[in-house]
Amino acid sequence: MNDDRFERTIEELEQHACKWWPREVREEAQKVSILHTLLYSQERFISILKLADKHNANNLFDLLDASNFAYHLFLKHLVVLTDFGSEPLQRVNKDFESIFPDGKMDYDVGMGICSYAFQVLPVGGVLNNKRMKIDTVENLTAECSNKGLCKDIIMLLMYGAAAMAPSTKAVLFKCTTFEYMGDDTGVEDFVRKNYIRVSSIIRGKTATDLGNVAQQYVVAYLASALGDNYNVRSNGTVPGVTQNDGTTLTTFDVVVDRKNDVSRHKKFVAIEVTFQETTNSTIERKSGQARDRFEKIASTRNYIAYIIDGAGNFSRRAAVRVLCENSHCTVAYTPEEFGLLLEFIKEKIG
Repeated sequence: MNDDRFERTIEELEQHACKWWPREVREEAQKVSILHTLLYSQERFISILKLADKHNANNLFDLLDASNFAYHLFLKHLVVLTDFGSEPLQRVNKDFESIFPDGKMDYDVGMGICSYAFQVLPVGGVLNNKRMKIDTVENLTAECSNKGLCKDIIMLLMYGAAAMAPSTKAVLFKCTTFEYMGDDTGVEDFVRKNYIRVSSIIRGKTATDLGNVAQQYVVAYLASALGDNYNVRSNGTVPGVTQNDGTTLTTFDVVVDRKNDVSRHKKFVAIEVTFQETTNSTIERKSGQARDRFEKIASTRNYIAYIIDGAGNFSRRAAVRVLCENSHCTVAYTPEEFGLLLEFIKEKIG
């Protein structure tokens, strides 16, 4: 057993590894993937809203059918844009009979009262994203299997704020999409501005792969756990640690330092993250860089740590062994192991 509890051999590290992606990381990756799916279909969504006649709801559904735009994908766009998701929709479903006692919604968008009779709502049980088939990229890109339910909810989100009953309008006041239908400028402004808002929720997650989300999850965890006295930077650098013959600062997945440390020999902890369920070349690349990075970090009196996990990584044992041998702290990707990393950071940089 290694005397330093922060430095592990590959055998010691593997005893603490989880091997398969944690649920939290998968969920974060799914959010990113769904956003990219929505952005990819955004232009078609905008085109349909521009062409749609707000005074004739059936015209909207004719356009969806003619363009082969899936009802549940259109619904997901509306859920995001109106900020009226599964929780408020579940409340509407639960109280449906009091909100729509005759099973229909009367609304007026300026050309007299229209009426929509709900086909499927209310539904028994929970009306969540999974029930609406808008919870995963796989469901969003599959053929729509619940068109009637989607149509009912689309009508709520499109016309809810135009409801004649004041009590209904009070519940669905966010559902104002009808105001922009058929107005090219209005549609563009409505969609673009709202997607800027949505994108900001997951800013920093610039790719759909789990590896990048794993890195961002570490950044968020450390920033929260360490508090305001520390800087936690994604894709950060350490002063004096360079590459390309000293012309470029070396970039690390995560870099941590203390904000109030103004000493001449301020300490930094660089952290590299690698998690692969299936084997690929990432671990080999990091392994090839490990010794040079370790020597440069050590020469500047700073520290480097590795978060290593995943069945694919442990199948490339030689590469993982090199990382373990060239690290001041090596941990797996679990909450308990993150706690050990926190101890290391506080011990080394205060």
